[in-house]
Formats: sequence, structure tokens, C-alpha cells
Amino acid sequence: MPEPARPKAIVSFSSGKDSAYALHLARRAGELDIVGILTTVTAAFDRVAMHGVREMLLERQAAELGLPCYKVPIPSPCPNDVYEAAMERAVLQAKSEGVSHFVFGDLFLEDIRKYREERLAPAGIAAVFPLWQRDTRVLAEEMVTAGLRAVVTCVDPRKLARSFAGRVFDARFLADLPAGVDPCGENGEFHTFVTDGPMFRRPIAVRAGEVVERDGFVFADVLPLTE
Repeated sequence: MPEPARPKAIVSFSSGKDSAYALHLARRAGELDIVGILTTVTAAFDRVAMHGVREMLLERQAAELGLPCYKVPIPSPCPNDVYEAAMERAVLQAKSEGVSHFVFGDLFLEDIRKYREERLAPAGIAAVFPLWQRDTRVLAEEMVTAGLRAVVTCVDPRKLARSFAGRVFDARFLADLPAGVDPCGENGEFHTFVTDGPMFRRPIAVRAGEVVERDGFVFADVLPLTE
């Protein structure tokens, strides 16, 4: 007798470590059928919103995940009502394709979790949080031990020195973080681009690019490594 079909799920994917690791844990649990990733992209720059990652590298991640990427284009700057309208269209499209769950990499910010649940509720879609309330120091070390590798693409210089932009998220990075900075950057201290890990078929080779300051944040460009 065939097993019943698992509920279809899409992962809200920022290109960073938390969403990638949430995807990995959701796959490993086996309760959901992960059918894609969904990412907001700043249309004018062809980059992942907030993380500043080039769209071509997001596509590489999707290929190594073996999943389609549903891109949600947004303007820059993006008023909240415009963002919400774009996301609502994406959610309704996913619903029409049989998706019943969205997976998020959020850790402990209650207001963010509540917001996500409230925005999905009208469509009858459930929000899933595989990393919720994990000790972030333990979680960060677990990610590194599991083979996850990432590059720090964005730093809030009000919370973390700009010299951390472009660094590799690894054991040394965690050891160097100042007291008061969340090891996973959940308070917005930093954002990352994942290059390797148990969620990928193969690692993504990259090289460091220019570091610039824009709109009050420090961005480290990440470029694909070509032969």
C-alpha cells in the first residue's frame, strides 16, 4: 500500500545560513515535501534583498539544492504595502500549486514569527520554524560542525565592525564575535551567503569582491569563481 503524500512546503530562502539550515532540518525530518524556495529579489539590482547577493549565485544555490526558486521582485526602496502585496501574490500562487506549508529560519523574534503566521493564515498556509528557540551559540556551532560554510555579505556597522564583512562564517568567526552580538546574527548584526553544507549537492566556489557602504550597511560583494 503506497504511503500517503506528504504536505508540500516552500522554504522562505534568504540565501543565508539560517534558511539553508532550516531547509536541511525540514528535509531530514521527512514530514514535508520541500518543493521549492522563495526569495525576494531587488529588481533594479538583480540581487537578493538585504543580503546583497547576486541573483546568479542564488540560482546556483537553487541548482545545488535541486529545487526551483520562486523569485519575488521588489523595488528599491520598497514600501511595506508594496512588499506585502508582492508576497501575497506569491503565497496565493504557491497555494494554487498545492503548497500548504512555508518553512522559515527564524530563531527567537516573537514579533517576526507572529507577523509571518498572520500573513499566511488567510491563505490557510501553516508556518514551520525548525530552528525556533534553539540556543544560537549551540546552533551556530552545530552548523559549522555539520559542514555549513558561508560568507558574510552584509554587516550593520552600528552593531558589528565592518571588518567582519566578507569573512567566512566558521569557528574562528564565531570566536571573534564581540560580546552582545548574536552568534547567528538574529538581531540584524550580519547576513550571509551559504556556499556549502549538507543541504547542497556540491559546494559553490566563490571569491571575494568589493566591500562598499550603502544605506547605512556594509556589503561585501561575492563573485562566482570561474576557471
